[in-house]
Amino acid sequence: MIRLLLSFLFLSNILNANILQNAIDNAPEGSILKLPAGTYKGSIVINKPISIIGIEDGVIIDGEGNGTVIKTDGSYITLKNLRITNSGSLHHKLDSAIAMNNGKQNEISNCIIDDCLFGIDLQMVSNSVISNNTITSKDLDLGLRGDGLRLWYSNDNLVKKNSLIKSRDMVVWYSHGNIIEENYGEYCRYSLHFMYAGKNYVRNNSYKFNSVGIFFMYSKDTIATGNIIKSSLGATGMAMGLKDVSNFTIKDNTMIYCAQGLYIDRSPFEPDTNNWIIGNKILYNAEALHFHSLSENNIIKENVIMGNIEDIVNDSRGSKTNDNEIVGNYWDNYKGFDKNNDNIGDTPHRVYQYADQLWMYNPSVKFFYGSPVISLLNFLAKLAPFSKPIFIMEDEKPKVRVEG
Repeated sequence: MIRLLLSFLFLSNILNANILQNAIDNAPEGSILKLPAGTYKGSIVINKPISIIGIEDGVIIDGEGNGTVIKTDGSYITLKNLRITNSGSLHHKLDSAIAMNNGKQNEISNCIIDDCLFGIDLQMVSNSVISNNTITSKDLDLGLRGDGLRLWYSNDNLVKKNSLIKSRDMVVWYSHGNIIEENYGEYCRYSLHFMYAGKNYVRNNSYKFNSVGIFFMYSKDTIATGNIIKSSLGATGMAMGLKDVSNFTIKDNTMIYCAQGLYIDRSPFEPDTNNWIIGNKILYNAEALHFHSLSENNIIKENVIMGNIEDIVNDSRGSKTNDNEIVGNYWDNYKGFDKNNDNIGDTPHRVYQYADQLWMYNPSVKFFYGSPVISLLNFLAKLAPFSKPIFIMEDEKPKVRVEG
């Protein structure tokens, strides 16, 4: 009887042992653990330079619904070709697929992350590569999901070709010098959200069916170029937003089929600075450019602004919209001529705000925005306004044709 009990306890210990954790603990620094297909128990902790690589499809690390699946602390750690699934569900503990802390020269690539509250959480990680991962949160309402990818005090990383689908946000907070390129996001809240971040390079990303495409807050010295943002969802769905940001370059992006194309709020924020908004295509949105609060000294030129219901919205009397340098843009609403055929309108393109346009600020009426009735009322207000319209801005040299 005693022998049977001892055998049972020995077998139970083997079944409950975390084989992968034991292998990590016993491996020398610099080891490469090559995993064959199979399911491995999660709650892994890595605190030494080591690589864990799936050598074939079907390498699964299962968190079994408890806490974070893989935690790392340190540098020169690689996780590659893994499926990481089934984290815990506690927001206050940031239950994640991967929580990577206090390291440099790390890599997370070619991983599939699903049924994890948070995806990849980087805290104080630098000079690392996060690439070719597919990340999905738990099947919860949008606000209850965790962030798919978080950079917190993490600098000089390459974040490339990741897909975030039905997650919450990708956030870059207090993080500088990162390259974020060729990523894809859909059915999230913020595809990409920056706060207190600088010198980041955001290029060639593609985002659709999110509440907000890219939103920059309290940041500076950043370039966003070549991004495509389409079909942001909801009555206030936004392609790109600038709030209290300075020395930004927003160039050659496409913002299409959103409620708001480019939202500008107190930007540039720092005195004697500019933001450059150049060569973008802002197409078929309810509002092309929306100015809020004091926003002057933006340089807005060579953009294509076409097919939008409203080209310019100014919701604050003090925003000083015309104190921006707005020149050389194409406006499909321009009514002038080009007699010498130099592709520059003979007269400026001027935009006015009509007091009759109450639906612009009334959420109840805005439900009918774009309908034939509202379009007719809008036309009548411009044809015979009941009060003197308010001048918003002018483009002194509007283009009359789209080049290229």
